[in-house]
Amino acid sequence: MSFDWPVYHLGVIDSTNTEAQRRARAGQIENCWLVAEAQTAGRGRLQRPWLSSSGNLFSTAFFREPGGISIAARLPFATALAVSDTAAIVVPSAPVRLKWPNDARVDQAKLSGILIETGGQGQDFWVAAGIGINVAESPEGTGQAATCIHALRGDTLVSAEDVLSVLRKTFAHRLQQARHSFAPIREDWLKVAEGLGQTVRVNVSDSSIEGIFEDMAEDGALILRLPNGERQMIRAGDVSLIGRT
Repeated sequence: MSFDWPVYHLGVIDSTNTEAQRRARAGQIENCWLVAEAQTAGRGRLQRPWLSSSGNLFSTAFFREPGGISIAARLPFATALAVSDTAAIVVPSAPVRLKWPNDARVDQAKLSGILIETGGQGQDFWVAAGIGINVAESPEGTGQAATCIHALRGDTLVSAEDVLSVLRKTFAHRLQQARHSFAPIREDWLKVAEGLGQTVRVNVSDSSIEGIFEDMAEDGALILRLPNGERQMIRAGDVSLIGRT
């Protein structure tokens, strides 16, 4: 299967994932990349706003997924790895770590936001893998520390288009892996996991749980070792290192 998908530059729009949804509703499902110059209503997980600073990358890989929801469930981790792979190429000195399930961070500062959305069924099952990467600017007012490629490199030689060129290749590689097996995705993800072996706090709904981030399960669940020695599986929640954000 070819991963040389066309790239559609959309100018200023609400969000690339929203555009993917519009295309899906119109029956225009196509393996492609949707890229915006700026977004007026970018969003991340839990409908949190994603600030669209000028010069950053706002993109969505929009495609049919023949493997359905079972493969789509692997994509938050595979996509996060594609971002860390991309960062390793464009700014190799940056120690990128992945915060469960799919935040790419450097020294606890967020570099990327990922939002996986799906729809349809059967042959029309589609995935919109929204990927925002801070290239030129670090957004302010997000409630957490952020960083960008230019700051990490110490220069402005890399553009959002350059980053996209690398990302298209790394995403294709990780998507192929995810379609074959989750095992290599899990293994590579754990190598760059933030907080592995450390005490973390997981906010789940209106409560929080603390324990040691011990492992990641075969289905991607976070395995938490509680103070009483029991292990608990976490499949949805926000993770933070104790004493950090």
